[in-house]
Amino acid sequence: MSDRTLRARWLGRVEYEEAERLQRALHSRTEADYLLLLEHPHVYTLGSSAKQEHVLVEPRVVGAELVVADRGGDVTYHGPGQLVGYPIVSLAASAAGQRDVVAYVRRLEDVLIQVLADVGIVAGRTPGLTGVWIDDAKIAAIGVRVARGRTRHGFALNIDPDLSMFDHIVPCGIRDKAVTSMSRLLGKTTDPKLVADRIVARFAEEFRYLAVDRSDAVWREQESDLSAFSRGAAVSPVRMLGRLAQAGVQGAADEKRPSWMKVKVRLDDDYIDMKKRMRRLDLHTVCEEAGCPNIYECWSDKTATFMILGSRCTRACGFCLVDTRRPLPVDFDEPQRVASAVVEMGLAHCVITCVARDDLADGGASIFAATVEAIRKASPATTIELLISDCRGNSESLGSIFSARPDVLNHNLETVARLQRAARPSASYARSLAVLAVAKDAGLTTKSGLMVGLGETRTETQSAIADLRSVGVDLLTIGQYLQPTRSHLPVARWWTPDEFEELGEYARDLGFAHVASGPLVRSSYHAREGADSVVLAQNSASFS
Repeated sequence: MSDRTLRARWLGRVEYEEAERLQRALHSRTEADYLLLLEHPHVYTLGSSAKQEHVLVEPRVVGAELVVADRGGDVTYHGPGQLVGYPIVSLAASAAGQRDVVAYVRRLEDVLIQVLADVGIVAGRTPGLTGVWIDDAKIAAIGVRVARGRTRHGFALNIDPDLSMFDHIVPCGIRDKAVTSMSRLLGKTTDPKLVADRIVARFAEEFRYLAVDRSDAVWREQESDLSAFSRGAAVSPVRMLGRLAQAGVQGAADEKRPSWMKVKVRLDDDYIDMKKRMRRLDLHTVCEEAGCPNIYECWSDKTATFMILGSRCTRACGFCLVDTRRPLPVDFDEPQRVASAVVEMGLAHCVITCVARDDLADGGASIFAATVEAIRKASPATTIELLISDCRGNSESLGSIFSARPDVLNHNLETVARLQRAARPSASYARSLAVLAVAKDAGLTTKSGLMVGLGETRTETQSAIADLRSVGVDLLTIGQYLQPTRSHLPVARWWTPDEFEELGEYARDLGFAHVASGPLVRSSYHAREGADSVVLAQNSASFS
């Protein structure tokens, strides 16, 4: 891929804090140029020159957040119907090593003026004021920050927002100017996806990129559209297949598994002993609950991935076999039982995962932390890997887990941006990247996993791999999706062993410390090898 490639990502609706986390990671951990396009829930942001008196009401009264941002400018509003663009790009330096930030802002204005012209709106500048204007009404706001030659923040274009939300502030600190939108000027609504397409094209043209690497999340119209599937209900496959069709996936692969996907059953003494041990200690494993094809190999080798917080998940992802009935109460003795199992088995490395527990205020974070503490006390030499849910992006919950200092923090991206809504409707591509970015900020070794075979392309998969590396992920697993039941997402394609090897090589070239890529690879497959590879890499770096 050319170093003059723009990685453009349409992310749908993203919480402001999550977008900020993602921006910071891409700003500091990669030299690749990104253009993030999205919309926010209702939020007012205060720039570096903002005055508190320019916020005229208590934001919560009108259903909005108030956030202090480190961009330039005064107070502004972001919300549904407004397309927000965050370019994270490297600016060319002058002979004196300086970056012309004003010239950069003018170029952003040019991009937006050209986009508006593409749909028949004549826009321009107002002397002495930043942004894009239609006479005395602002249609696009701009606020940026440049550090170490890299940009953050960006622009907000009003497509069809609730303009009354601007009445609760003094927009950009300007009292005598109005705010307008594309829909008001055109007298009709405009598809935000089409506007995003024009922005990507004009941005790439203005900043002279040789290629564009584009990945888009499927648009979610409203919050209820995030609902999961009702496993076993007649409507489940219908809704699921509808979301696949919306994502452009049609048909399914031959149901007959190819030869490389067949696993030999190994009911040897070690496997049977492991099963008895788990039942005696009343523990759950993702090996069983998710129908992992490697269970015979791993259990015969006396390794397993413990699943805490019960065996019932509050989410019903389209690919997962885990039970989705109403969860049972939290078992506060579970951490100690897991620690006892680790000691009994003499594990040098253990993996702890969980069902999603959105019914709990902290998403189960405290049980994760208690499990780490119990294992450390019972078996100090054991390294610990946690495979966590996104905790709905809650900072306190994530902080509680990160403070437990697991040796590896794993959170799976699962699939490419386009297929997120079909595969895991209660999660999001941007949120998962943000969770991994914050884990890396906490100084943890980070890991993530992808499954292929849902209808993704090779290019999309490479884009997802690149995004994971760009936010600092150290370890990566890539495996073939298997359909657990007919009520789950169908297999769209069987990837070959050679294709998995090619994906693995692509990922290694990007700098991951360890990559496991193969048809039967799962998140915890050979997990100890991955953890050991990071230690070796760190030791090597310290002596170099």
